[in-house]
Amino acid sequence: MDLDTLTLATLFDQLGLDSDEASIDAFIGKHPLPDDVKLIDAQFWTPQQASLLKEKLREDDDWAPVVDELNQRLHDKK
Repeated sequence: MDLDTLTLATLFDQLGLDSDEASIDAFIGKHPLPDDVKLIDAQFWTPQQASLLKEKLREDDDWAPVVDELNQRLHDKK
């Protein structure tokens, strides 16, 4: 897969979520995570979404930096 296509937008597409910038920002703003909650354990994911994220992290492949970015943004305390 072309690394240029691996973005938060393509990850949101994979998760079945709206993937335009405004929708991503709104999702992240609506779902902040406390420090003690892992990304894959967040209550707002469907079982399929959590499984997909877990798989992407476990494989530690080209998707890992994108999932890490999502994790960081959801845990960011602005």
